[in-house]
Amino acid sequence: MTLLQYEFLRNAFIAGLLISLACAVVGTLIVMRKMVYLAGGIAHIAFGGVGIGIFMGINPVYSALAFSLLSAFGMGLGLKRLKISEDSAIGVLWATGMAIGALFVGLTKSYVPDLMVYLFGNILLVSPSDIKTMLILDGIIFLLTRGLWKELLAVSFDPDFAWVCGVKVRFIETIFLIMVAASCVILIHAVGIVLVLALLTIPTLISRHFYRGLKNMMILSGLFSFGLIMAGLALSYFLNLPSGATIVLLSGIVFGIVEIFKRS
Repeated sequence: MTLLQYEFLRNAFIAGLLISLACAVVGTLIVMRKMVYLAGGIAHIAFGGVGIGIFMGINPVYSALAFSLLSAFGMGLGLKRLKISEDSAIGVLWATGMAIGALFVGLTKSYVPDLMVYLFGNILLVSPSDIKTMLILDGIIFLLTRGLWKELLAVSFDPDFAWVCGVKVRFIETIFLIMVAASCVILIHAVGIVLVLALLTIPTLISRHFYRGLKNMMILSGLFSFGLIMAGLALSYFLNLPSGATIVLLSGIVFGIVEIFKRS
């Protein structure tokens, strides 16, 4: 607790709590809907927004958010109309987003910030303005989940039956993609674009060994997310290791241990 006298550690603590909330809600829905690859595509598309932000001289997190939301909205409207498989389309968007980011970073003539922060994260660099952004995004995710809970649940388990029952499936899927995009931007602060998928999925994969109900899984997933983030942050602080990589590596180790004990 004495470490919390430092502002950057207090910010990291608050950011860890806000990140765990996003992981609890969106991460659980991603795993239940088996849309992990789609979430990875949106996360990597965000790098295009980072590159544009650096080129234009604005906060890369804001440009990444705008770029991700627009991409998610476009995917929600157009993905079903494409005459290629969904995973192929996501693969193209994944690579295109990274290429756009690299292109604009290369075109930037002024100072280019350390891209490792955006690719692999550093929760210790979270600023008060970043926390405000994360709080707003968490609030949007919570309100959308609360307001569209039944529809999200129906589309997650059986979209065809939901459509028969009158649910606007395409609209709900677009909203869900927007929630995923917002979550990916929140997680960039902690683990970066490359490692976002791990923090979105591992806590939920651990929690499903203990609960099957969706609400209980979300609560437990949020607790696991926060615990892993704080433990990884502590290890990275005392061992002088990169925080994002440490959090993800610790999460992978815990997941492996739980899998071994549950299967034995």
